Amino acid sequence: MAAMLDLLLLYRGPLSSCNYDCTYCPFAKRHETARELAVDRAALERFVEAIAARRQDRFGLFFTPWGEALTRRWYHDALARLTNLPHIWRAAVQTNLSCRLDWIDACDATKLGLWCTYHPTQTDRAVFLRQCRELEGRGVRYSVGVVGLREHFAEIESLRAELPSDAYLWINAFKEVPGYYQPGDIERLVQVDPLFRTNTEYHASLGRPCRTGHSVLSIDGDGDIRRCHFVRDVIGNLYTPGWEAALQPRPCPRATCGCHIGYVHLTHLQQDAVYGDGILERIPHA
Repeated sequence: MAAMLDLLLLYRGPLSSCNYDCTYCPFAKRHETARELAVDRAALERFVEAIAARRQDRFGLFFTPWGEALTRRWYHDALARLTNLPHIWRAAVQTNLSCRLDWIDACDATKLGLWCTYHPTQTDRAVFLRQCRELEGRGVRYSVGVVGLREHFAEIESLRAELPSDAYLWINAFKEVPGYYQPGDIERLVQVDPLFRTNTEYHASLGRPCRTGHSVLSIDGDGDIRRCHFVRDVIGNLYTPGWEAALQPRPCPRATCGCHIGYVHLTHLQQDAVYGDGILERIPHA
């Protein structure tokens, strides 16, 4: 009998459209054709079917689309089905939280996780907070985050003040401009997000051990398996028998890793001890 697999899978299908137009995002206000959306839906449904069939294994799943997934009904359906399967311990998704939330009624909310990003130029804080309160009422685990642009510092602090004290508010450092943060900026943001300093760095990773490629995998819409979103080498395909043979410890081939969904799996950073079973929806232990 084959050994049980216990994996974290990061799924990113072809979806690349969003209802927001943030200046720093390449997919802002991109519209897809009906045909393109149908391709995304078919890819997602194929992925769900494949994971649903592997009842001998155990999975945590994280949907990280290039765009906004929860404005599309097929992602609601996928999350509902997956969270009701006994071998799925978590199904999490990145979202701007602009969608309706009644679809959660069909989910096992104890297994659902939402990584919610607040975009101050795209929505009103009161509207966003109302959505957060609805998640709480439905018993959904969630974190809230925002890009740490200097013009949004006061808004970030206001958001922190109005969120429940036990809701984690993370800040993604704006690293596209070297030396972007002025003296005192980082200290100010650490008061909001105690883990912010970790995100400000490009962590040295070349040759370092990482769980990606072994217990963490990136899956695209065609089923191609990569160790993570940031290493393009394909190591197998989810729909080809025997792909499990590709699972093995691998040192990182990149010089640095600067994205949370990547560096959180570098073993020397010990981020698994920080996040525990909240690692997919970015909720630390405390």
